[in-house]
Amino acid sequence: MLHEPRSRIESPNDQIGRQQPSAPTRPSLPEQDDEIDLMALAGTLWRGKWIIFLAGFLFLLAGGYYAFKVAVPKYRATTVVMLDNRKEQLMPSFDNVLSGLSGDTSSVNTEVQVLRSRSLAEKVVKKLNLTNDPEFNERLRPISPYSVAGAMDFLRRDILGLPAEPPPSARRVLDETVNRVLEVTSVSNVRQSFAFNITVTSIDPLKAAQIADTTAELYIADQLELKRQATEVAAKWLGEKVAELKIELEAAEAEVERFSTKSDLISPAALVLLNRQLKDLRDRLSEARKNKAQLQAKLSALEADAGANPPDAAALANAASLRTDLARASSQVAALETSLKTLTADVGTQSADFVKLQQLKREAEATSVIYQSFLGRLKETTVQRGIQQADARILSNSVVPPNPSEPRKSMILALSLVLGLVAGAGLVILREVRQTGFRTADQLEGATGTTVMGQIPRIPIRRRGQLLKYLQNKPASAAAEAIRNLRTSVLLSNVDNPPRVIMFTSSVPGEGKTTVSVATAQNFAGLGKKVLLIDGDIRRLTLAEYFGLPETGGLLAAVAGDVALKDAVQSPEGLNIDILLGDKTKVNAADLFSSERFSRFLAEAREEYDVILIDTPPVLVVPDARVIGQSADAILYVVHWDETGAAQVRDGLRMFAQVNLGISGLVLSQVDAKRMRKYGHGGSYGSYGGYYDS
Repeated sequence: MLHEPRSRIESPNDQIGRQQPSAPTRPSLPEQDDEIDLMALAGTLWRGKWIIFLAGFLFLLAGGYYAFKVAVPKYRATTVVMLDNRKEQLMPSFDNVLSGLSGDTSSVNTEVQVLRSRSLAEKVVKKLNLTNDPEFNERLRPISPYSVAGAMDFLRRDILGLPAEPPPSARRVLDETVNRVLEVTSVSNVRQSFAFNITVTSIDPLKAAQIADTTAELYIADQLELKRQATEVAAKWLGEKVAELKIELEAAEAEVERFSTKSDLISPAALVLLNRQLKDLRDRLSEARKNKAQLQAKLSALEADAGANPPDAAALANAASLRTDLARASSQVAALETSLKTLTADVGTQSADFVKLQQLKREAEATSVIYQSFLGRLKETTVQRGIQQADARILSNSVVPPNPSEPRKSMILALSLVLGLVAGAGLVILREVRQTGFRTADQLEGATGTTVMGQIPRIPIRRRGQLLKYLQNKPASAAAEAIRNLRTSVLLSNVDNPPRVIMFTSSVPGEGKTTVSVATAQNFAGLGKKVLLIDGDIRRLTLAEYFGLPETGGLLAAVAGDVALKDAVQSPEGLNIDILLGDKTKVNAADLFSSERFSRFLAEAREEYDVILIDTPPVLVVPDARVIGQSADAILYVVHWDETGAAQVRDGLRMFAQVNLGISGLVLSQVDAKRMRKYGHGGSYGSYGGYYDS
């Protein structure tokens, strides 16, 4: 048997493995490239342009239906309120009990929150009686049986038999209505200003304007009410305080009057005069005491002298005069001391009473000042009750919108179109990513490392029996040229010893291996070769359909030696091809092809025919192909264009490698030339497309 064609593509390790079996190398796919090929991506999108355009059109229709048929028109009205932080007052001399807003960022943000508050929204609901409006009170709307609420009601009432829910309380209805009003109301501060936009959205343009204006009016009224309440509280407190201060003032003044009446208080000038008299009296007392001391000294000296010398009459007279003067001086001193004591006590009493009176007067005056201050503030507060100003004012009222603000039809259409195009592009890319088949010989060779010997286009026939007629009538067609190229590649794979036994197989059924084997046999016959085509796929027996022959079998009898090979084959009229059809048998096909009888049969066939073509079952289905491949000179592995996955091809090649068989070449079958050009690979397919189109 000749195995040279296989040895041509086998590595040295494989050849050694024929003599000394070793673990075959598993085919590997090339490493993935993380870079994105923008040109390939653009080509993919361009090939799927009709899908993208269709998706965009469908989305555009859906968006248009929603915008013009489903969406409820809504109107938006805006009232502008300005924060008035002016400092001037109607009565500049008065201080406001409730000061105005400062206008800083904190105050502005606070007022925004006030405008968004539930309390203000509740006042709007009550004033406009929105609890009776179905737009804001959903409980007034009819319940659709197709809505969630309708389904729940049906489940509760008709399925579970539960009693109906009790009607909600008035407070709950009010809270739900307030929530709805807050949802459709927005408040924003105009940048770098003290102005606020109060915007309300409603299905009724008049209602939208009315709610916006009412919100602004109640906001300002709420400010005035707060100031009024603050003024009332201040006036009440000031009134109570003034009454208390009045009582204190009257008590202080009464105490001053009582003290003045009770005490013998003289005037401040008289008190000064008394102090002066007290000083003079002290001076006189000092002189009298000095004079008394002098007289006492003189009398003592005279008495001492009289003790030493007997006194004469003159001395005695002088001494009597001194005693008289001393007695008079002593009486004067005693009188002055008594007067001084009395005057000192009187001055002390007058001074204490004067200080006490001054203190009482000061306390009364202080109480009077506080009383007058609070009385004046009370009068100011009373006056301000009628002149309070709000801290904001309406800058512009809402204008009833003539046109709806929602839905924005042009935007919906534009977004729908964009989303449709994006969805279509995503679908195209997803389809491309999920594609696992091979579209070019380069892809197949790169993924398997095996040469692609032929690319067979899809043959435009409806039945298998039309194949040979098509090839005979159109010898210049793309299919015929592709088969000739495949035949040439097989013969040139080993020029010195061309393969004679050629086996065709594939990964799975339906990849076109039988069609390729029949067309190749017809092409070899055109060279004048004596060709034998064997139906090795004895489980399906489809080869007879291509030639219109009866399924009489013959392979089993020829292998067993029951009949001669020439008697077992069938020769269709007009073709130089002998066909050996399979037999329906219960014998295991793998056992048949691995028997010594099959080897002898094939050796006999080699002597009778120039080329022997064997159509075998798919390698991933049954082991027949790997058994028959042991006797073949060349193995052609057929791959369905853009259908057979890389994993299937890899697994099929691995199964051949496990039994130390190398694939002579790959055949890319059922190539769609038009789709190939659409995928941007028309150039790699050569000139077949032109033949095919013609």
